[in-house]
Amino acid sequence: MPRSKSSNEWLRRHVNDPFVKKAQIDGYRSRSAYKLIELHEKDRLIKPGMRVLDLGSAPGGWSQVAGKLVGAKGRVLATDILPMSSIANVDFVQGDFNENAVVDQLLGWLDGGKFDLIVSDIAPNITGIDSADQAGSIYFLELALDFVRKTLKPGATFVAKMFQGAGSDEYLKELRKSFARVLIRKPSASRAESREVYIVAKEFKSSSST
Repeated sequence: MPRSKSSNEWLRRHVNDPFVKKAQIDGYRSRSAYKLIELHEKDRLIKPGMRVLDLGSAPGGWSQVAGKLVGAKGRVLATDILPMSSIANVDFVQGDFNENAVVDQLLGWLDGGKFDLIVSDIAPNITGIDSADQAGSIYFLELALDFVRKTLKPGATFVAKMFQGAGSDEYLKELRKSFARVLIRKPSASRAESREVYIVAKEFKSSSST
């Protein structure tokens, strides 16, 4: 089957993308690794010894970055509906974050503890229908926030991808109920034409105060 004009354009842009080339040289599994690297450099997100949750982790670019930064005394728990091959200092749970069985596995891993940082690069499967794609994105953000409120340490940080559009302002208002500071970042590896931004929500308030 011949490629569509749009898929040919995506392939051309992907092949010529400097972050794709850099990821291949540096050994990262995806160009998105540089988004987390830049966010970390700006906001000092990850420290040695931390316990970090990576939502929507496959193919593992963010987990690679986090695993290196937490070191042997820390641990990253990664989860995705897609498979992901092993990474140093990273445990992986495959499954749908929308399912209780997967959530129970994540909670079991914590063993009553809390995460020092939760990051999410989740994006819904793109349908090409903007309203549906935006609604799906906000839905995953709401799921993530619900889990954050249950499992993040007081004073800690939550980082998530968000597409600006319907529902995003309302989501930010909801986020501010749980965090003292909510910042919007646009890493250089995030394509300029994309509505994608990254939320950095700092100083989590304990669930009893939300």
